[in-house]
Amino acid sequence: MASSDPQPDIRKRKADHLALVASGEVDFREKGTLLDDVTLVHHALPEMHFDEVDLSTELFGKRLRAPVLVAGMTGGTPEAAAINRDLARAAEALGLGFGVGSQRAMALHPDLAWTYQVREVAPTTLIFANIGMVQARRMATAEVRNLVDAVGADALCVHLNPAMELVQPGGDRDFRGGVETMGRLSRELGVPVIAKETGAGISRAMGKMLKDAGVAGIDVSGAGGTSWVGVETRRAAAAVGQESARTLGEEFWDWGIPTAASVALNADLGLPIIATGGLRSGTDVARAIALGAIAGGLAAPVLKAQWAKGYEGALRFLESVVASLKAAVFLCGCKTPSELRKAPKVMGPRLAAWVQEVK
Repeated sequence: MASSDPQPDIRKRKADHLALVASGEVDFREKGTLLDDVTLVHHALPEMHFDEVDLSTELFGKRLRAPVLVAGMTGGTPEAAAINRDLARAAEALGLGFGVGSQRAMALHPDLAWTYQVREVAPTTLIFANIGMVQARRMATAEVRNLVDAVGADALCVHLNPAMELVQPGGDRDFRGGVETMGRLSRELGVPVIAKETGAGISRAMGKMLKDAGVAGIDVSGAGGTSWVGVETRRAAAAVGQESARTLGEEFWDWGIPTAASVALNADLGLPIIATGGLRSGTDVARAIALGAIAGGLAAPVLKAQWAKGYEGALRFLESVVASLKAAVFLCGCKTPSELRKAPKVMGPRLAAWVQEVK
């Protein structure tokens, strides 16, 4: 695909994204995930051995040992390649899922494909490819499938990021044809297509539209974790002549639907719902599952663990997530994540208001 977008600019953007996310300086400022508005109900007599808890979950044709994903973050630079390999290797060791970051850089510059390729270290892992809706709209289905095949992915996340693009210097402005693109890929691609937001959540009305378009699942990527508007606002602050983008970004830094609300609003659509956006622990994953998610994905905290202590840091962190998730399932008197989705829970007033008013 021809483009005037020079490779060095893409590499710098990817490097900027990593540094900003790892710094924690671009988290949502006032709006949270509302996962703290979910209280799981303690079961004092579980009537089972802790070892009977089985977290295994079927998702998009593969069986995970726990319903936990390393959400897509990066690719396109040598540093990103090392991060992807460490995180994918950790996912393989624990039987979790793994997503690569946006493959836009790879689509523009195929020689960057190696920075996304992790199958060598994750031969059995559920891997998600990743491309933006705007880029996918411009590509033939066969071109998109080439991106999927090049990384040996089992499914494709098509990410939706209008808020981020409005602030990004040189970002996209034309989001027409999104529903048609989702439908075309769902019909023609040959692997599951997941609609994935990027930190602003999926409303119920949008969830219905995506289901009607034929997507295989929804990754809500709600508000409350990393603000990708914030990421681009900080990048704009370092660029000359981007005063209007900085102003817009500051105003919309906290824009979006909280993760817990987005999960709850879409839980009964009959599609697998993946909860990402601000999850920080196994307890967060458990709360999301109790609201109806099939799995929870974590990004920034896994990246921070990898930056601090490499592969071992990422592995230890993910082990702690799985351990606390298993404990939460057990303490709710459940043996499986599917039982947890039916277990009693209490929603606080902020989350209840979202569900009642929007649904």
